[in-house]
Amino acid sequence: MTQEAQFGAEPPEDVPGPLAGVVTGAAYGVLFLLGVVLGVVGGFQHAWYAGQVPVAAIAWLAVLFAVPYAMGRLMGGKLAALVPAVGWLLVSFLLATPQPAGDLAVAGNSAGYWYLYGGAVAVAAAVVVTRSTGSWLLKSYGRA
Repeated sequence: MTQEAQFGAEPPEDVPGPLAGVVTGAAYGVLFLLGVVLGVVGGFQHAWYAGQVPVAAIAWLAVLFAVPYAMGRLMGGKLAALVPAVGWLLVSFLLATPQPAGDLAVAGNSAGYWYLYGGAVAVAAAVVVTRSTGSWLLKSYGRA
């Protein structure tokens, strides 16, 4: 009989196993892909107007704040908010640059400006206001 069983003490259940790093890395990879998807969809769907008001671009500002903020809150750190923001920034600004064929998805009009620059402010604000509960890199995971 082990000493823990003899005295009724069980090992703590919150100590992750050796795959904790792999699961965490996969979660951050999925968050980056979420940011890429937001960038692709937003890059092609931001230019809907209601009269002279770019309503879709303004609605995207709310989405671009809410998604990184929610991911940061769910995973408990600013890094989880930063990763989808970086994915969105990379794709959106790539879609805003003229390609060799002369095409671009995000035009230099009011909808494009609201989407790109307002979106950059929205994702930055989401990262800044996300509370961090500590870094997963600094946890000891049961090592002596």
